Amino acid sequence: MSNVTTLLDAKSVPEAKAALVCPSRNETYSYLKLREEMNRVGNGLCSLGIKKGDRVCIYLDSSPEYLISYFAIWRIGAVAVPTNIVYKGEELLQAVCDAGACAIITDVRGVGVVAEVQKKAPSLAHIICVGGAGTGVVAWESFPPAPASMRAANCAMDDLCHLQYTAGTTGTPKGAMLTHGNWMTALDAEREALRLRPDDVYLGIYPMGHVGLSWGFAMLRAGGTFVMMERFDPEHYLALVEKYHVTVLAGMPPVIHTLVHSAPGTEDRLRTARLIISGGGQLLPAVWEAFDKRYHIPVANSYGLSETIVIGSGTTTIPEYPNLTRHYQSVGVAVGYTEVMIVDVDDPETEMPAGVAGEIALRGPSVAQGYWNLPEATAAVFRHDGWFLTGDIGYIDGEGILYITDRKKDMIIMSGWKIYPTEVENVVVQHPAVADVAVFGVPDERRGEIPVAAVVLKAGTMLTEGEFESFCRVHLAGYKVPRRLIIVNSLPRVHGWKLLRRTLREKFGGIRS
Repeated sequence: MSNVTTLLDAKSVPEAKAALVCPSRNETYSYLKLREEMNRVGNGLCSLGIKKGDRVCIYLDSSPEYLISYFAIWRIGAVAVPTNIVYKGEELLQAVCDAGACAIITDVRGVGVVAEVQKKAPSLAHIICVGGAGTGVVAWESFPPAPASMRAANCAMDDLCHLQYTAGTTGTPKGAMLTHGNWMTALDAEREALRLRPDDVYLGIYPMGHVGLSWGFAMLRAGGTFVMMERFDPEHYLALVEKYHVTVLAGMPPVIHTLVHSAPGTEDRLRTARLIISGGGQLLPAVWEAFDKRYHIPVANSYGLSETIVIGSGTTTIPEYPNLTRHYQSVGVAVGYTEVMIVDVDDPETEMPAGVAGEIALRGPSVAQGYWNLPEATAAVFRHDGWFLTGDIGYIDGEGILYITDRKKDMIIMSGWKIYPTEVENVVVQHPAVADVAVFGVPDERRGEIPVAAVVLKAGTMLTEGEFESFCRVHLAGYKVPRRLIIVNSLPRVHGWKLLRRTLREKFGGIRS
């Protein structure tokens, strides 16, 4: 029996050491302060009647309070439901209702949206607001210090602690069920893969509602320091590396692309970095090679999913083994206790031989327990023998190194964000000028892919790019808004109904499937 938050109870880490740094607010949380805040908020949640197994939603921007919320919820044995402050009301309502969340933690920026959601979400009894209060709202700051004797709730390794919402090709979000055991093994796998040490300093840029936050948690597991950055800005990123002597850089393909094209002298500004992480999308070989030759900083090119807590049960290139990069093309080898297998796309019971492409299957202790309240969707990809079917296509060479070649699904990955075409199409088609629409991804050197919308207009109507973007931004999170609008006379469909996104990608994106 255990609890993932006991990582903050480690006696080997000096209590005064910096655990979390928030430069934008000039705030530093020592390991002691972080533990005290975790206990204070956790105890406050208990005072509201929130108990083990209850779901608590987080609706904040990346911030110390977001990280503390995770730990406070887990501390008492409740279940964290992370979302993103960019979500619109409908998107947040879906998560709250599906999870049956009894409480939500937000701030003055999000409390208005949450108040409207509460009117339609019968389970939502409590709103905890950072920096404000009002009728029916509990102030985050009002929770008193917890007793010094407060301990973590006693949880089994397979007790649920996290619902990470990730959509499918239908665009309907599914809650990947992650447990204390999943998280504990994931953090150790990431610590091992990156060879994290107590003297390491990690610069994190992943939104805290994204499972990529696990890299920051892994740094805390190693007793190091997590410097957080709310949004990537190239100059600010470099300034933070210099100021805090960062040794481990969070990255993704757009970040590495930016660094490749940065001003001369940037190499010296990154002199303290011993490695950079890349994940969330394809790192183009040409960009990877250019970065390697300019900076000589190893890239931990990683492959994992929300359902596997990134590389908790996944793969990565390991810095001290440069041969794993294989001409800047591979995503490395299995980490920790992970197993990787390539199976036939049409028959997952059949394993493919080395060098032959098929669907990537992962098995390991960080694979989710399935999808919340979705037994059929769970059975479709979480196999009876423990293998998880990722929906990605790849192959393993004769030395066990994994390569990603394609995706079985139509999902778009832009700068690490997953965008599901059907979800976007369901919004676009509501525009009064739109008769039909298809959303698909096209390659983008900086962001991996960008979403594009091909639209058939109703007779006698017009639609400008500006009007289209404005409409989408009202109803969708910003990252889901198509970056291009293409007006077409008709959409390619099989027998008049099954949409051929592949044909659109080939015509407008130069992709050959």
